Amino acid sequence: MDWKLELVFVPVSDVDRAKDFYVNKVGFHADFDERPMEGIRFVQLTPPGSACSICFGEGLTDAPPGSAPSLQMVVSDIQAAHTQLKANGVDVSDVDIQAWGHFVNFADPDGNKWAVQYIPSRPNG
Repeated sequence: MDWKLELVFVPVSDVDRAKDFYVNKVGFHADFDERPMEGIRFVQLTPPGSACSICFGEGLTDAPPGSAPSLQMVVSDIQAAHTQLKANGVDVSDVDIQAWGHFVNFADPDGNKWAVQYIPSRPNG
């Protein structure tokens, strides 16, 4: 039996601002944005090629905005990821080259922290 992590909650203060950031700046796909019942808004976004999505909205969590644990994505080309994020207006770090991986870091408008990693020992990152 497989156990697959497919959804991570990211607490945000402004749903529309967060959706704009993740879709138009970072490049996530907007999968779902619905109000299934009174007081609930559920937004689900997925990074390109990922089996795991993020979600946020209204009435979903009591966690304070910006308190998501550090999140990490893996890419096959760290320079291309850095260039894309920077070109889209994301305040992204320079590429940090370590023996175990190459990294860039950024945060969403609420301060939820992200790392993007390239793993040289993997054939496709």
